[in-house]
Amino acid sequence: MAKDVLCEVNNCKYWATGNKCWADSIYVVSHKGKQASTMEETDCKTFEPKL
Repeated sequence: MAKDVLCEVNNCKYWATGNKCWADSIYVVSHKGKQASTMEETDCKTFEPKL
């Protein structure tokens, strides 16, 4: 399991100083249910916009 999760999406509610993600868990999926072969074919479903 990853020790640190880095994120540059600073408009996400889980983003913290130093590009750290403080979500309890991370959920990543491939586009349209297809098997991903590149990082561009994946999405972070943990994202929630800051309010």
